[in-house]
Amino acid sequence: MPFSGRGNPLSQEGLDQAASGLGVGLPALWAVMTVETKGCGFLADRRPLILFERHIFHRKTGGRFDASDPDISSRTAGGYGKGGANQYDRLMRAIALDRTAALESTSWGLGQVMGFNAIAAGYPDAESMVTAMCQSEDAQLLGMVGFIRDARLARHLKSGDWAAFAQGYNGPEFQKNKYDEKLRNAATRFGMGPLPSLEVRTAQLFLMYRGYNAGGVDGWFGENTQKALMQFQKDNALPVSGRLDDASLVALSRSA
Repeated sequence: MPFSGRGNPLSQEGLDQAASGLGVGLPALWAVMTVETKGCGFLADRRPLILFERHIFHRKTGGRFDASDPDISSRTAGGYGKGGANQYDRLMRAIALDRTAALESTSWGLGQVMGFNAIAAGYPDAESMVTAMCQSEDAQLLGMVGFIRDARLARHLKSGDWAAFAQGYNGPEFQKNKYDEKLRNAATRFGMGPLPSLEVRTAQLFLMYRGYNAGGVDGWFGENTQKALMQFQKDNALPVSGRLDDASLVALSRSA
């Protein structure tokens, strides 16, 4: 399947490298990741989470596909339809028209970095960025860090100026979606602790890859995650404890 890679989960090393690169604390990083993608960079089929932007595709192709394909090429933003796999349907149609423009017109992974920002994110082009982001959430996070540094937004993360950060990261219309409020609230929540568990988050991601509904990938061990884990334990002849023990983690990593 195109764009389906290893889908490796976020690691402590990746988080620490990102925080060090920006000079910010982990609560600020978690806030950005949570608000931009609800905290997960992959779909269940291991393709990166994306959003295709038709107005960017229009701009990148000079509007030459507006008449024939107005739903994926238009002067105006919108027309997104459903998220998830539907965004890849839109992307693949655009790729058939102009691959480079299509990749550049899509936002990718944990930080939803636009393809046209690949150089700012630390890659030579969108193709290279996408290839890396298909492999791991660490790569997605580091791409986000590269863009934040290039756009000189780290200072706003450090100072807690979420309106200035949201304007630089999400664009001048950030207030329509209340990005600044969402970021501020998330940063406050994470600042009070605790932070999401990477171990739980890894298990949730692997459960999702295996077709179990853990209620999302957020790093919190709730009822839905426990139910999914118990079903996995039962299906794999493990003690049905409902606890994320070493045996279950090993089995999940192998099966995923």
